[in-house]
Amino acid sequence: MSIVVNSSRLLEYEYKNEKDFEIDISENSKYLFGDKTIYINSKKKVEAKTLGGAIPDGFFFDFSDSSDPQFYIVEVELSKHDFFSHIFPQITKFFAFFKNTKMRSTLVEKLYDIIENDISIKSQFLNILGKRELYKFIYDLLANSQNILLVIDSHKEELPEIMDTYFDTWGKLVKVMEVKKYRSGNKEAFSVHPDLENIQLIDETDLDKASEQSSYTEDYHLENALPETKSIYKQIKVIAKKLKPDIVFNSKKYYISIKSLSNIVFMNIRKKKIVFIAMMPLSPIKSIVKHYSITLLSKPVQDFYNGSCAAININNEKYLNEIAKIIKELLRRESPR
Repeated sequence: MSIVVNSSRLLEYEYKNEKDFEIDISENSKYLFGDKTIYINSKKKVEAKTLGGAIPDGFFFDFSDSSDPQFYIVEVELSKHDFFSHIFPQITKFFAFFKNTKMRSTLVEKLYDIIENDISIKSQFLNILGKRELYKFIYDLLANSQNILLVIDSHKEELPEIMDTYFDTWGKLVKVMEVKKYRSGNKEAFSVHPDLENIQLIDETDLDKASEQSSYTEDYHLENALPETKSIYKQIKVIAKKLKPDIVFNSKKYYISIKSLSNIVFMNIRKKKIVFIAMMPLSPIKSIVKHYSITLLSKPVQDFYNGSCAAININNEKYLNEIAKIIKELLRRESPR
């Protein structure tokens, strides 16, 4: 495979060893993930015992949504490595870490020390956090955000089935990003799929569009949500049912959809908020919603959900009357004329 950049044809590069791939990810992290991110290369900085015998390739802080920052343990892998003897056991060790409060606390202290003793990394955090206390921020973030980012150079056919089979670990915690490198002489470029901004909303390993598995229930999505977030969800359900009693709330792997004649809303449940993806253009949404932030979704996300849409970030119960108006308008738009 090749790509054309500024009239130059670049050929896909095949990594000979994992170390070179890890170096490229670390050195190009801002380019690959975006300016509002901080990547910490953990090799030589963290002892194996800190994470229960497994050293990840990096730690990743995503600040693209300032109200909901995300933390990732990063594992960089080559697709040519055997899945069950190499990739599977490495990722599985990280699940145990997230469940172990003592190990999480140890990592908080280690991350704090790394940041405090690296001028470049510390300045990045200070620019984002301002006067917020660093240690408390790291502690709270690791308690509220637990993700594993698997960066891989090509599709791995075992992943979709594994993520469906182990839906409460692989399916919930692991996000997969394919990064490919292209070269021609001294020119090089990378492709990233999906983009970081989309990775919490879509995943190409997701089989749920065709799947009718019953494993993904409301409880599955609400398990890690705060009581306030669960209350918001329950109230949205009451609102929708009042507007149309036979409306369906359909739980899938990455979302709960609200379905009438078709899916009119997709909800991504976070710990502190609900990302409420309404299936209509941005302009009419903004004319109704005045008190919640609205995010214009990228074309890949809109394509994934099959139509024009935007995300309403619902983080409190005060203005759910606006959400009622959105649902009412969505139902009106799909009604036969």
